[in-house]
Amino acid sequence: MATAARTQPERQAVSDAAMAAAAVALICERGAAATTLKDVGVRAGYSRGLAGYRFGTKAGLWAFLVHTIGEEWLDELRRAAAGTTGLQTLHAALDAHCAILIESPDRFRAFYTLWFDSVGPDPALRDQIARIHERRRHDVERWIRTGIDSGTVRPDADVTGVAEQFVSQIVGIVYAWLVADPDTPDRNRLSEQHSHLKHQMTEALAPEQE
Repeated sequence: MATAARTQPERQAVSDAAMAAAAVALICERGAAATTLKDVGVRAGYSRGLAGYRFGTKAGLWAFLVHTIGEEWLDELRRAAAGTTGLQTLHAALDAHCAILIESPDRFRAFYTLWFDSVGPDPALRDQIARIHERRRHDVERWIRTGIDSGTVRPDADVTGVAEQFVSQIVGIVYAWLVADPDTPDRNRLSEQHSHLKHQMTEALAPEQE
């Protein structure tokens, strides 16, 4: 039985996924600055000009990559946090974050490479990363407030301060992970760092025992 021909949107989704995978590999190998649209198209198995035609500029490709990997992370986070509230949600988020750095290192190394590159001169990427950062902080604030409402977080918790601490320390953990040797990732160290942050969140948010 003949296989039905792919539609144009399906073909584009396949080529986009291939170019995203190629971009991830090239960023991990040589960095974002040394990666060209031409190289991405060739590595993906397409013409030299396809990436330029599809994304216009490197900034367009980076925006696509950040969005795609960011959505993957959000989907994983939703699965991990399902059925939790308050402090449990923060712990689940940290477990999921540690696991995804260990299990999908190249994709998230590329994502966070672009994250730190966003402090450079590209305003579109900078604004996109800033929105992601703010969304993360607001998510953490919402988790804490939900915990307060349910009685699983202390009512006098510093919601904004703890949320800022959480997202800032995640960025610090990621930076240390990025500068380590990618060929010999220290899984134990990653686990320890996330466990330490879980302990800090417990100290800051757990209700006092009566």
